[in-house]
Order: sequence, then C-alpha cells, then structure tokens
Amino acid sequence: MVIFERSGNNSSGFTLIEILVVLVLMGLLAALAVFTMGGNSQQRELQNEVRELYLLMQTASDQAVVNNLELGLLLEENGYRFVAFQEETGDWKGSGEQLFRARSFPEWLVTTPFIESDAPRLASAEDKLRPDVVFFSSGETTPFELEFTIGSDTDYTQILASDGISPIEWRQPGDVGENR
Repeated sequence: MVIFERSGNNSSGFTLIEILVVLVLMGLLAALAVFTMGGNSQQRELQNEVRELYLLMQTASDQAVVNNLELGLLLEENGYRFVAFQEETGDWKGSGEQLFRARSFPEWLVTTPFIESDAPRLASAEDKLRPDVVFFSSGETTPFELEFTIGSDTDYTQILASDGISPIEWRQPGDVGENR
C-alpha cells in the first residue's frame, strides 16, 4: 500500500484581501442605503403631516354629523386649527377638544389652498375666525383643494380635496387618475 503525501500547504479559508474587499463593499452598500433614506426624510415628514391633517379632517366631518354641529378648519399662516360654530351666539369658537387643538406646520412646508370663495361658511361676527373649510352636520363640506409641497421649488405634491359632497380625497405623487 502506497500512501501519497501532498506537498504544499492547502488551507481552506479566506485571505485577508478577500475579507477586506467584502467589508468595503458592505460599507458602501450601507452608506448608499443611509443616503437614500436620508434624502427622502422631508418627503416622509410631509406625508406624515398630510396624513395627520387628512385623518383629523375625516374625524371632524364624522363628528359634525354625529353631534349635529358645524366644525371648521381654519388655515393660518404656519398651521391650522379647528373651530366649532356656536348656534347660541352665532360665532365660531376654538374647539375645546384636545384632538382638535391648534397645530403648526414645519417651516419648510408650503400650503396652497384653493377654496371656493362663494361657498357657504356660516359667517360670524368675528370674521377672523371664519373657517376656510366647513364640515356641515349634513355630511357635506366646503369644496376645497389643499396642496402641500416641500418648499416652493419642488414637484413633490400631496393634495387633500373634496367637491363638497364626496368624501375627502388624498392624492399622492404617483396615484393613478391624479387630477391637477
């Protein structure tokens, strides 16, 4: 019986160069992932702001019907708040509910309202509290379209809109059938 001995060192494993190449590639991929996610942070924040307002508007619309009262959305220079119509006094007053407290937008967020000017809104003695959008107890709203963008020089737009009868619609970039 003959036993063959192998000469040389046949070790299995990775060389230091191979390990370093893999580590560099993993680092580049991780940096690319962080860069990609970081670039869209304002878009995500814009989407979150619009989602919050959308849900609050739906809630206000539902509350108006359930409680048989008129609620309004008052757009301010850098935010918004909800107001309620007081039938006894004929005035709009700030809503006392914590859910409908005043909120502010980030300073980079630009809001462009398109609101039908001759739509009914229940005028009050204090015109400064006259809401831009009214949620009527009948389930209708003031026809409106609100555009939200990141700054003034971007095409990334989120839109909340209603024709006054249909439910509030939230249009996002890439939605099929987007009307502009």
